[in-house]
Amino acid sequence: MTSWVPNAWYVAAWDSEVDRAPLARTICGVPMMLYRKLDRSVVAMRDACPHRMLPLSMGLREGDSIRCKYHGLKLGPDGVAEEMPLKAEAVNRRICAETFAVAERHRFVWVWVGDKASADPALIPDLWPCSAEGWTFDGGYYHVAADYRLMIDNLMDLTHETHVHAGSIGQPELMEAPIEARVEGDRAYVARWMPGIDAPPFWRGALKQDGPVDRWQVCEFVPPSAVMIDVGVAPVGAGATLERHDQGVRGMVIDCMTPETETSMHYFWGMARSFDVADTGFTARFKQQQGGVFAEDKEILEAQQRAILANPGLKLNAYSIDQGGVRARQIITRLIRAQEPVA
Repeated sequence: MTSWVPNAWYVAAWDSEVDRAPLARTICGVPMMLYRKLDRSVVAMRDACPHRMLPLSMGLREGDSIRCKYHGLKLGPDGVAEEMPLKAEAVNRRICAETFAVAERHRFVWVWVGDKASADPALIPDLWPCSAEGWTFDGGYYHVAADYRLMIDNLMDLTHETHVHAGSIGQPELMEAPIEARVEGDRAYVARWMPGIDAPPFWRGALKQDGPVDRWQVCEFVPPSAVMIDVGVAPVGAGATLERHDQGVRGMVIDCMTPETETSMHYFWGMARSFDVADTGFTARFKQQQGGVFAEDKEILEAQQRAILANPGLKLNAYSIDQGGVRARQIITRLIRAQEPVA
């Protein structure tokens, strides 16, 4: 049994990453290549020529088709052979490369891993702040040499910010505020309310004023492998609550963890916000700052993964702060088992 849900939509790339040139990326153990056709729609195809298995991502684009760089077999965007290595030879249309269902939504290119006939676009995770009116969204990408579930654990337990991100978003109050954890259907939530505190550097700058604030964090696990974190601050007395908090500055951290292998992932990170949405300079500066924050997570998780592999006789332990990650892992396991074939 793999550690990921076998039939689901996963983020394969940012929309800006996929262009006419093939992009190679392994998704849930499957080597794929992605490229755009002339009409800008995206093709996702197994990255192996059906002839001698050279990666097709090394191939030559010809119109909407791709020609293998080894012997010249030409395949159409549907993966079916269009021209044999010997041009005089009749085309054998039984020769084909596997293709995958693909969709674009919320600035991401999604691929369906598993039974292609089950690929329903309605099942794409609803990352609503990425596309909502009055919000703006941008972010980046890291390859992380760690189990994707370790990043989910990290994002569903933000007490680590106090130590890992002390210079940007962390503060001691994170260790003092109680957390509320719950599960609703296939989603897990962890909420933290911090009233009457000093804002950390980033949020003080975003609010553009000094003084005590009420701060909130609401982490939401969205299967199969995304986490959205509702974050922000409002001046004390503005009327913000844990349930309703649009009085100050509010953002939504968007994180999509796509498994590459059992011990590596593609990490797509970003932030949607509902303040200063027209300030493109702020967007660029914040993206750079956020990239630095998540680079700190990458360093921690890769070291954690190395320690896990080096200590096979030990296991991860869960404390009270780990409630969100534990519940998210339980949901993942339940969804995997629900898709297992009946014996």
